[in-house]
Parts: sequence; structure tokens; C-alpha cells
Amino acid sequence: MIKDWLDKVQHQGPVDAEALKSTVIAKLKTIYDPEIPVNIYDLGLIYRLDVDASGVVEIDMTLTSPACPVAQTFPGSVENTVRGVEQVTAVHVELVWDPPWCQDVLSDEIKLELGLL
Repeated sequence: MIKDWLDKVQHQGPVDAEALKSTVIAKLKTIYDPEIPVNIYDLGLIYRLDVDASGVVEIDMTLTSPACPVAQTFPGSVENTVRGVEQVTAVHVELVWDPPWCQDVLSDEIKLELGLL
């Protein structure tokens, strides 16, 4: 697996990290929370997204609740989805609980969509 990653990085060369970050965000917006009909990016579950020039993506994400039924598997699903983005050479998703997620991170548009306004 490390050899495959090294081969991919060596053949790819440097990438435009900002453009790749935009592509990763677009991909994250295709992943929906299993209990709330909003994508994980707009739901505010992505706390940190770093992309470097070698195509390595690091994500800190949370869930709406530690009791979420997919807490054990969802970060891996996110990682696999982002790994499918062209020019991404490696992905690491860290599940974090601090700060706890709350509805305050939602835009007014999302709150309206969910009937919270």
C-alpha cells in the first residue's frame, strides 16, 4: 500500500492544493448525514480540511452525536469517498468531539430547510 502511494505521488508531481481542496469540498457535499437530509459539509461536520501539494488530504470531522449509529464506520466511508478524487494521493480522517457539534454552525438557509427557523 505504501509502495502504491509512493508510485502515485512520484508520477503525479505537485498539484494545485487550493483547486484540489475545492474539488474535495465538492465531493464532501455529495455525502449526506444518515439521519439528517443535509450533506456533511453544509451540516458543519467538517472541522478541518487540509490539502497539500502532494495530494495528501487531512480531515477532522465530527458527528451530530457521539451516539450516532454510524460513528464507527462513517469516517471510513468519508475517507474512501475522498480517496476517489483524482489527484488525491492519501487521505486521513480523524473523528473529533471537541468542540461538540451544535445547530449554531448551520447557515440560516439550512436551518430553514430543516424547519428550525
